[in-house]
Amino acid sequence: MAHEDLPVPIFTTLEPVYGEGSLLDEASVRFDRLKSKFSELYGCQPDVFARAPGRVNLIGEHIDYEGYSVLPMAIRQDTIIAIHKHEAGQTTKVLRISNVNPKYDTCTYPADPDQDIDLKNHKWGHYFICGYKGYYEYAKSKGIDVGEPVGLDILVDGIVPTGSGLSSSAAFVCSATIAIMAVFDVNFPKKEIAQLTCECERHIGTQSGGMDQAISVMAKIGFAELIDFNPIRATDVQLPEGGTFVIAHSLAESQKAVTAATNYNNRVVECRLAAIVLGIKLGMVPKEAITKVKTLSDVEGLCVSFAKERGSSDLLLAIKEFLHEEPYTAEAIEKITEESLTTIFANSPTSLDVLRAAKHFKLFQRASHVYSEAKRVYLFKETVSSKLSAEDMLKRLGELMNKSHHSCSVLYECSCPELEELVKVCLEKGALGARLTGAGWGGCVVALVKEAVVPEFILNLKEAFYQSRIDKGIIGNNDLGQYVFASKPSSGAAIFKF
Repeated sequence: MAHEDLPVPIFTTLEPVYGEGSLLDEASVRFDRLKSKFSELYGCQPDVFARAPGRVNLIGEHIDYEGYSVLPMAIRQDTIIAIHKHEAGQTTKVLRISNVNPKYDTCTYPADPDQDIDLKNHKWGHYFICGYKGYYEYAKSKGIDVGEPVGLDILVDGIVPTGSGLSSSAAFVCSATIAIMAVFDVNFPKKEIAQLTCECERHIGTQSGGMDQAISVMAKIGFAELIDFNPIRATDVQLPEGGTFVIAHSLAESQKAVTAATNYNNRVVECRLAAIVLGIKLGMVPKEAITKVKTLSDVEGLCVSFAKERGSSDLLLAIKEFLHEEPYTAEAIEKITEESLTTIFANSPTSLDVLRAAKHFKLFQRASHVYSEAKRVYLFKETVSSKLSAEDMLKRLGELMNKSHHSCSVLYECSCPELEELVKVCLEKGALGARLTGAGWGGCVVALVKEAVVPEFILNLKEAFYQSRIDKGIIGNNDLGQYVFASKPSSGAAIFKF
C-alpha cells in the first residue's frame, strides 16, 4: 500500500517518532508536563494525544497553490495536543482550549461544528476550530454518523516558532484535526487528511496550497518529500551525504493571516489573473478561460505548444510574448477578460478583499517566478538522483536554492530587508546555498551547509547577524537555539495512546 494511503500511525511509546537520546528526553519531559497540566486544568486525564511537525520547504516556494510540486521536509519542532471527550448527554457542550504557554489565554467556543469563525477578531484558538469544523464537514461527506456534538477539553503545546515560515499554523491545524479524529475513534488515509486539513485552514482566510499540511501528515524520518498535488502524493527524496540544512529566523515575523489581502492572497489572485490572460492570448475564449483556468498549471500545455511551434522548449516564451513587465491596472485586465474582476472572483471573499486593497497587478513577474520555480524543483530532485559525487551534488543544490531566492525576492517580491541581510550573511559565512522559506515577508532562511562546519557556521551567524539584535534586547542570549538550528528530515504526524 502506498505511504499516502495508510492511516496516521498510532503508537504507545514515543521512540518511533522521537528516536533516542536528547530529542527523546526532551519529548518525554514535554508529555509529562502536558499530562500534569491537563489534570490540573480539567481534573481528568487526556484520552489521547496527537502531534504534527512544522516543516521547512527546501525549494518550490509559492507554487503549491498553482498546482506544482514542492520539496519540503519535516523538522523536529512540533505541536502536541492532548484531548479529552465529554460523555454524550452532559449539559455543558463547550470546547475549552488552553495552551501550556501562558502568553495564550484560554479560549472557549460552543461545541457547534457550524459556528462561524470571526476573522475580524483574530484568536489563536481559531486554528483549532478550523480543524473541528473540517472534521465534521468531512465525516458527514463520508457518511460517518457523528452524533450530537459533545464538549471537549484541549491542551496545546507547540514549539514551532510562530510567524517563522516553518508552518506553525499547519502543525496546529493538522494536530488539532488528528486529535479530534482520534478522540472520536476514526482514522482516514494520510492523503485524505492532508487534503482535509488544507481545506480546514481556508476557514481562517488563507488560500493555502496544501504543501504544509501534506508534509506535516506524510513526512518520514530521514527523507525530504516531493509532494505532488491533484491527487496528493509524496515521493521520498534521499538527500546527499555530507550536507545539513540550517534554519535561521530573520526575527521579522510573517503575519500571514493578518496581511493576507496585500501579501499572500494578493499573489494567489495575481497568478490566477496571469493564467487567465495567458489563456485568452493563447487562443481561449474569455468566458472559457474565466471558468476553466484557476492556476498557471492549467495553461502550461498552451505555453508548451506555443514554444514548440517556435522550435523552443522554453515555457517562459509565452510569458515574454504575451505579458508585459509594467504592472496592469484592473481596467487593462478587464479589457482583455471582457468581464469585471469582481465578477470573476465573486465566489471568493478573500479575493475580493485583495481587489479592494490592490492598486495594480504584476502578472509577468508572478508567472515568470512560478514557471521557473516549478522547473527548479524537478532539477533539485534530478540532481539528488543523479550520478554526481556528493560534493558536486551539494554544490548544484546550493546553486538552485540561490536562484530560487533571487526569484522569490525580485519576481515574487515576498522577501524583506531582514531576510535579504540574513541570506547574504549565510552565503558570506560559507553556506552552499540560502533562500527564504515559507510564505516570506519575514520568517526564516534555510541554508545548505556542509555537515562538518555546522557548529562553526552557527557561531558565525550569531556574531554577524544575531549579536546586534541580542544587544538591542530583541531576543535573549539564551533563546538563540530557538532561532537557529540544524535539522535532518524528521517524522510526520502521529497519534499516541499511552
